[in-house]
Amino acid sequence: MVLKTRSLPDHILAVVQDKGTERPFSGEYDDFGESGTYLCRQCGLPLFRSKTKFHSGCGWPSFDEEINGAIARLADADGRRTEIVCKRCHAHLGHVFLGEGFTNKNTRHCVNSMSLDFVPQLDVEDTEEALFAAGCFWGVEYYLKKCPGVLKTEVGYAGGHKKNPTYQEVCTGATGHYEAIRVVFDPSRINYEKLAAYFFEIHDPTQANGQGPDIGEQYLSAIFYYNDEQKNSAIKLIKELEKLGYRVTTKLLPASPFWRAEMYHQDYYAKTGKQPYCHHYEKKFK
Repeated sequence: MVLKTRSLPDHILAVVQDKGTERPFSGEYDDFGESGTYLCRQCGLPLFRSKTKFHSGCGWPSFDEEINGAIARLADADGRRTEIVCKRCHAHLGHVFLGEGFTNKNTRHCVNSMSLDFVPQLDVEDTEEALFAAGCFWGVEYYLKKCPGVLKTEVGYAGGHKKNPTYQEVCTGATGHYEAIRVVFDPSRINYEKLAAYFFEIHDPTQANGQGPDIGEQYLSAIFYYNDEQKNSAIKLIKELEKLGYRVTTKLLPASPFWRAEMYHQDYYAKTGKQPYCHHYEKKFK
């Protein structure tokens, strides 16, 4: 199996690779109680189930039990605490404390939210990630969320040179970003090639200046690949489309940091009840 590390922005790298700590009570998953599974943000390995999460009042997500075999314990550099890291990719998660009496298990995994990802499924055993661009990210997300095996989507910006860009900045075309979508999926239910094929079928990969009525560099079609396996799958699909007569303009680019877009962009069509205006499904592959 290829180790599937993500391309992460600087503020997350400062935690998972440089062993930083986010400010208490500031994390996305501190005051969060949905049912599902918490994943390693760097490689997607499931780490904790929601039933093991509890409120400790410490300001960081707390869990009293990890998924068996998912976490390694190391002596912390301070000589006092015990660090916890992802067993697969060694991303820094936080620290573990024993004997505090918060729960019957007497264990508190104190974890940075930035080290975690969350999917609302309790039975997921592993995940993979894809990063696509196909015009307005509202419509791309609308269709990809319907794809069986997709666990989570986020819309944002990828491929540019400015850190943490805003929507207004991306719209000027000066940052070099694409409107992109991050897709977390279950490889036991759908593989990358099938997901990428579906990506090609929900937009027009032959349009070279945007997507539908949305014109501009930020609306171009692109696949950001995380490894050679993903790149080769994309190349194979493009060749198949070309044999069918499509003049594909989709760019293949190595994955770059994904910056999550503002919250009002997430699940836009689900929030508004509207329908996509420049995307539709068209079966292209035989």
